[in-house]
Amino acid sequence: MIFDLHGFGPALLAGTLTTIQLALSALSLGLVLGLLGALAKTSSRKTLQWLGSSYSTIVRGVPELLWVLLIYFGTVNLMRSLAELLGVASLELNAFAAGTIALGLCFGSYATEVFRGAILAIPKGHREAGMALGLSDGRILWKLILPQMWRIALPGLGNLFMILMKDTALVSVIGLEEIMRRSQIAVTASKEPFTFFMVAAFIYLGLTIIAMIGLHFLEKRASRGFVRSA
Repeated sequence: MIFDLHGFGPALLAGTLTTIQLALSALSLGLVLGLLGALAKTSSRKTLQWLGSSYSTIVRGVPELLWVLLIYFGTVNLMRSLAELLGVASLELNAFAAGTIALGLCFGSYATEVFRGAILAIPKGHREAGMALGLSDGRILWKLILPQMWRIALPGLGNLFMILMKDTALVSVIGLEEIMRRSQIAVTASKEPFTFFMVAAFIYLGLTIIAMIGLHFLEKRASRGFVRSA
């Protein structure tokens, strides 16, 4: 099947690159938030447990599209006040930054539960062994907990990332010219919705396949030295 893109090929390619950049930026933010949330929920301190639970519950309870809209439009007054404080003529949160924050928040809330489950799956004896060797809490976390947690959490994080890549389409509602926004512009100009939406579908499918291949190699690398049970 050959699609006539009416000269919109470069625009769709640019939209694909924007989608990849947005997904990776949100992933980076989400991993940090997810790890912090999981450490808070598994902490012995009630305050941290409450903060971690509140974060994951509140963010997961609101649709991703609403977070995109709330963060993009809700920061207008905040940016205006900050600009006045800094003495800057104008200061605003662009669509890419808003999308990164919104999708990163959502990814992090789900990653919190993935990391939490991975931490709880590590035998308590490993931490006790580290304490017996005189390791500090930081070294126990860095040397014993995180490497094992990463291996256990990787499949779940991979699934979340593939969902995240498709959720980047939501940011088109605030004007970011990623795949869906570029496709809509092409549809408006060419009056051929099936062609360009089908091309967008193939692009997302291709990105998903690439992510699956990358996830396979990451899982293989993380599982070195571990023997799977039959």
